[in-house]
Amino acid sequence: MLVPTRKNTKNIMSIPGAIPDHLTEDEINRLTAAYQDWFDSRPTRSRARHWVIFLLLRYTGARVSEILQLDDTRDIDFRNGEVIINTMKRRAKARRNVPIPSNVVAEIGRILATFPDLRGELTRISRIAVFNCFQKRAEEAGLPKQLRHPHVLRHTRAIELLRSGVPVTGVQQILGHTDISTTAIYLQLSGTEIKQIMRDRGLI
Repeated sequence: MLVPTRKNTKNIMSIPGAIPDHLTEDEINRLTAAYQDWFDSRPTRSRARHWVIFLLLRYTGARVSEILQLDDTRDIDFRNGEVIINTMKRRAKARRNVPIPSNVVAEIGRILATFPDLRGELTRISRIAVFNCFQKRAEEAGLPKQLRHPHVLRHTRAIELLRSGVPVTGVQQILGHTDISTTAIYLQLSGTEIKQIMRDRGLI
């Protein structure tokens, strides 16, 4: 799935109407490879946790705090390929079911089979540890400094889903936004992208 090229990388949502900072397709692929190579080079329990947390952040678009609250014995539906997430917003206390790719489900299952003592403890790690690991892997992947924070995965997934044709109401549900106008921010298009869409549809 393609992710549009970033036009502004100063900071997240700093300019009204601007698309939040996100990763391009190449950047997300490099970051994923950095995590996987790091884990595969020395597959320890600690690295397994970080690898799974990265995959969950990358494919659910959830907040770090939401992923760290997961109970893998209850909140990962391996049969249906879904993660059940508690929305961590002050005004919205709800659970949402977020589909994830089958290969991600399989990888999580493989990790738990390899490290059975992680069962029920898979996401029991500090927020600081998640941030520190992300920054190191992002640096290895050559990402700009302003993109070396886990929340960029949430923005990236939102744009990826919308540009792939998922309705804005569906993306709102996946991300756990209470207000659809928050989700609609990700629908902004650059002039270059608009021209390309018009060319693709024979309008210019």
